[in-house]
Amino acid sequence: MIYPQNFEDKIGFNEIKAMLRQLCLSTLGKGEVEKIEFSTNATQVNTWLDQIREFRHIQEQKDDFPMTFFIDCREALLRIRIANTHLEEDELFDLRRSLDTINHIVAYLQPEEDMDEDGIIPNRTALQELADGVATFPNLVQQIDQILDKFGHIRDTASPTLHDIRRELARVEGSISRTLSNILRTAQMEGVVDKDAAPTMRDGRLVIPVAPGLKRKISGIVHDESATGRTVYIEPTQVVEANNRIRELENEERQEIIRILTKFTEKVRPHVAELLDSYRFLAQIDLIQAKASLANQMKAFEPEVKSEPIIDWIKARHPLLERTKKVIPLDITLNVEHQNSGRILIISGPNAGGKSVCLKTVGLLQYMLQSGLSIPLGERSTTGIFHDIMIDIGDEQSLENDLSTYSSHLLNMKNMMKQASNRTLILIDEFGTGTEPQIGGAIAESVLTRLLNEGAWGVITTHYQNLKHFADNHEGVVNGAMLYDRHEMRPLFQLAIGRPGSSFAIEIARKIGLPEDVIKEASDIVGADYIQSDKYLQDIVRDKRYWEGKRQTIHQREKDMEKTIANYEKEIEQLQKQRKEILAKARQEANELLKESNRRIENAIKEIREKEAEKNETRRIRQELKEFEENINEIDVKANDDAIARKIEQIKARKERHEKRKKEKAENEKRASEALRNAVNKSSATNNSPIAVGDKVRVKGLTTVGTVESIAGAMATVIFGDMRSKMRLNRLEHAPAAAEAPKTEQQRLQESLGYKMSRTTRDTMDDHRKNFHQDLDVRGMRGDEALNAVQYFIDDAILVGMSRVRILHGKGNGILRQLIRQYLSGIPNVTHYADEHVQFGGAGITVVDL
Repeated sequence: MIYPQNFEDKIGFNEIKAMLRQLCLSTLGKGEVEKIEFSTNATQVNTWLDQIREFRHIQEQKDDFPMTFFIDCREALLRIRIANTHLEEDELFDLRRSLDTINHIVAYLQPEEDMDEDGIIPNRTALQELADGVATFPNLVQQIDQILDKFGHIRDTASPTLHDIRRELARVEGSISRTLSNILRTAQMEGVVDKDAAPTMRDGRLVIPVAPGLKRKISGIVHDESATGRTVYIEPTQVVEANNRIRELENEERQEIIRILTKFTEKVRPHVAELLDSYRFLAQIDLIQAKASLANQMKAFEPEVKSEPIIDWIKARHPLLERTKKVIPLDITLNVEHQNSGRILIISGPNAGGKSVCLKTVGLLQYMLQSGLSIPLGERSTTGIFHDIMIDIGDEQSLENDLSTYSSHLLNMKNMMKQASNRTLILIDEFGTGTEPQIGGAIAESVLTRLLNEGAWGVITTHYQNLKHFADNHEGVVNGAMLYDRHEMRPLFQLAIGRPGSSFAIEIARKIGLPEDVIKEASDIVGADYIQSDKYLQDIVRDKRYWEGKRQTIHQREKDMEKTIANYEKEIEQLQKQRKEILAKARQEANELLKESNRRIENAIKEIREKEAEKNETRRIRQELKEFEENINEIDVKANDDAIARKIEQIKARKERHEKRKKEKAENEKRASEALRNAVNKSSATNNSPIAVGDKVRVKGLTTVGTVESIAGAMATVIFGDMRSKMRLNRLEHAPAAAEAPKTEQQRLQESLGYKMSRTTRDTMDDHRKNFHQDLDVRGMRGDEALNAVQYFIDDAILVGMSRVRILHGKGNGILRQLIRQYLSGIPNVTHYADEHVQFGGAGITVVDL
């Protein structure tokens, strides 16, 4: 029960509704504002608040929620339920846009990817529940698009008949325009019509403006006259029939449009009930967005509402008062489980100190909450549900009803006591006033006892001392004071619960400027005991305020300390995380070093026939590689920092030794190659005989020596170690005599092995033959990376005997393509390179023949 009937007006809820109406996008939402009602169902209230919370989240996180064309078409839909009625052109356009909005909102709230195999959305949100079952009409939208253009006008192609009518209408209008232009031009030449005159429209007919004295110069019908009488508008006889034809065509056009609209309306009529339901959904969305906008304006939030009565509010603010002035937040508690609270709060304090504002704040916020609106509270507040809210506030008094003021108060007390229960919230301002103070206070105390026995909840403001003593002597009733600064003589508008407040009557009278003798006489009348007790009360309030400030300071410091500890813990966690990342990165770099070393060793083995490394040297390299890998695996990210640092230093030292040996080996090979090249040059100068079976030969540009097994025309079969290969004679040349060049370490290894490859080398060669791919993809690589990859790729291709390979470098700006082809042009084994066929990649792929 809400009491009295003008409750919403008394607490200011009507102003809240007016703010909501202004925030609605259409009459759809404004109509829903009028339907807002007070609910005692906690589940329903929480659902309303969840809808606002979710919509605010959507607005904060995304900006693509469909918020256009909230158009109310319900009136037109209700009208077309009658047979032989039809939607007008503008109504059809509004229907199309609003239906499209509904379709997009439902699709937004119920995306298909969130549905399970049965088309059900698990753990649906409040907005998804609201959109569940709402009918959408994409087919109607498509059909309307076939009738209307993007500006909302009937298309020429809406029907073949309409197309023919409009084409004929355009033709006739063009003919009339040309005829009138000729008549007007002739009349201007004859001086009958002004030089700047032009055809105009009167009553839907094209006419010519003529001066009244010259109207008989033009044969035709006078249709109108200007307001000044200086111009008459004549329809020449030559175009009368044509204008009549236009009227006929326009009438036919209108009849055809009505037929088209009527035919489409017949398709809409069976769905009117579902369409109205969809528009109710659109109205609810409009209301929710208005609630969310109001919540943003008030800086409010949506608390979790409990089903039992409770008020434990932190930093509550009056939303209407906050629009015009700065409001000091209030901490209000009605909670029997709270140590310093109870069911009924008795607020005392000076006049204009904020007692009535506190009372109205409780009434307005609780009513807003149970009406499904966000309220301006602190996020740690606790809220509950009351079944009845009853208020008695004397803010409508006037001279005319002063005689009945106390009677009206008594009537309100009667109704409150009759309805009071353990789920009733009672709000009374200036309890007991309006009659002789002593009896008024006694009646107020008696009523308060009855309300307390009924288990009612309430906030009551008063100046009566007996009610303050009542609160101290009865469990479930607690005093509260509106604080006042006695030094600066101004109210603080702060509520302190636990102690009664002083009215500060003597201090306020002294501040106003009443004579001191009058104040002294008044003090003598009430007695020294009363003045002293009031002074004690003021001191208690002052001390409570002081210690409350201390408590808040200590609490704030505790929070700051907790925050500092949390920051330290977070920093320690981040340091540990960074340490693990550094160790993991070090291990990764070591693994990459291992892979690089492994790759180089494999390349060395692969080229043994060319470089002919010693077996002992190969075994030593592999042993070092194995030891290196074991050292890498010994690294544990959980080990202590010193041990890891030593491991990393050992790895770096091994890497430096490896690089040093590799550099020395490269210098030795370079000297051997120069000596071999000199011997080759000398041999080629003296040996120009054709290649014959049994000759020692090599491929031009390479050092590997083979024996010619047979010759067939321009082709020769050559044995390189255990591998037999066919190639053209022009690619071969005589190998230099072994005695003419100093023997390298590789050549000595060949001799010692009897020109047989080790088992490891053969396995590696076989593995390369099986796993070699003819395509190399270097797209996305830098130039040096790509050239390095192409070098190894071409070497492998030559080694396994490939005749054609492809390099995928992409088109882009052509830089990578140019670098690769410059490199290929310098390799003797490359006989030809070109773009791939346009069907298979064109200039993005280079085909290389070997």
